[in-house]
Amino acid sequence: MNSFAIGSEPLNLNIIEQIMGSNATLTISVEAAGRISHCRQYLDNKLENHSDPIYGITTGFGSLCNISISENDLSKLQENLVMSHACGTGEAIQDEIVRLMLLLKVHALSSGNSGVQVKTVQRLLDFYNHNTLPVVYEQGSLGASGDLAPLAHLCLPLLGMGEMRHNGRIVSSRKVLKEFGWEPITLQSKEGLALLNGTQFMSAHAVYILLKARKLSQFADITGAISLEAYNGRPDPFMEQLHTIRPHQGQIETARNFRNLLNGSRLILQEGKKVQDPYSFRCIPQVHGAVKDTIAYSESVILTEINSVTDNPTIFPDEDLVLSGGNFHGEPLAFALDFLAIALAELGNISERRVYRLIAGQRGLPEFLVAKPGLNSGFMIPQYTAASIVSQNKQLATPCSVDSITSSNEQEDHVSMGANAATKTLKVVNNLEKLIAIELFAGTQALEFRDAAATSPFLNAFISEYRRLVPFIKDDTVMYTEISKSIEFLRQVEIDFPE
Repeated sequence: MNSFAIGSEPLNLNIIEQIMGSNATLTISVEAAGRISHCRQYLDNKLENHSDPIYGITTGFGSLCNISISENDLSKLQENLVMSHACGTGEAIQDEIVRLMLLLKVHALSSGNSGVQVKTVQRLLDFYNHNTLPVVYEQGSLGASGDLAPLAHLCLPLLGMGEMRHNGRIVSSRKVLKEFGWEPITLQSKEGLALLNGTQFMSAHAVYILLKARKLSQFADITGAISLEAYNGRPDPFMEQLHTIRPHQGQIETARNFRNLLNGSRLILQEGKKVQDPYSFRCIPQVHGAVKDTIAYSESVILTEINSVTDNPTIFPDEDLVLSGGNFHGEPLAFALDFLAIALAELGNISERRVYRLIAGQRGLPEFLVAKPGLNSGFMIPQYTAASIVSQNKQLATPCSVDSITSSNEQEDHVSMGANAATKTLKVVNNLEKLIAIELFAGTQALEFRDAAATSPFLNAFISEYRRLVPFIKDDTVMYTEISKSIEFLRQVEIDFPE
């Protein structure tokens, strides 16, 4: 994909992944530009012929909504809004999520219900296309009234204020604008509010997390299958008949994945297996499957959100309506992100339990997966590391959405805390990546103590790719480098999942 016209069609995860992965140039579609211009013209005409106050356009914001603003100050009102709301703190968020914020903000504005200028939207696209990214901080949003502080930082550079990451360095936005010959945007009535109201901080995190979670869910099945082979587990829990009588879609899909992953394996069919396996093996379809279902549910919520108008007030030019409502409230995202954090934490939890089984000296495997335990500690401490990460994920899985706090002199008396749900779920999914990498590290090691070549053709090929980076561990060595290489392998490897 070389280019993509924003506003030409709804976004989905596959489209976003193609846009981000190909560094596609973004443009405003002809249809979207028409909608944006039509709405802006309507609003200008409305203000010329309308004397009653309109929230956020001719009034102050939040609890200051009863204060009217003179016509001469409407532009200054919007500029002041962006400046005063840029109160973010903490770490700067990663570039990939800032790019998603720009993409999703432009897409939301392209519906033509926000009252912005076309040139304002185009400048946001200029930032994206030239990879000159506003510096946005992770703390400051309550997840209601939109992601006010993060979006203020995203939009400060429109005014020639704030900072941007350009050519690998953080510089003032004024310098960036001067380099590209861009004049600062003069915001018109309502524009600052359109830019700052919205859920793009939460939803950009959510999209990034979902893209990563979908991939890690597949890897969890692969590493689980490797561990099952190494542990000399049974095939029975994955047989189709079991899952047709409890037909959760994710459970059915997981069992099918394992049958396909293990197709052609001689190890899975060998005799002399134990009557039953521990739950961390026997209940993989049920646990991994429930995670898949949660990812699918979260995706449905998030796709609705990113294709929605979430600023306020909302303008309906053809109906001659300017409505003040609450589409900026992040509760749908907060719930979905909290649910996703719980599911991803569980996927890591069951992965660590399989690692423990592999190092415990059971089923003919040597203790800690080395030939000379005692002299060598082997995989003792990778399991410690996994246990530590699992414990942290359990703590992070505490829901943010059950919390609220009053703000803006009690005008905004219930908030979603969806931004906190987003940033903590990002930590959970990054932790999950480490846990699956550790299971891959341990599972491939354990399989070497079987007839490793007797596993399935797919797993053989996958492990061969992995062995180009990470060797079999014969004697104690520095282990963190091998874990790091395992994480990098998961990030880089392309898989064609067997069907």
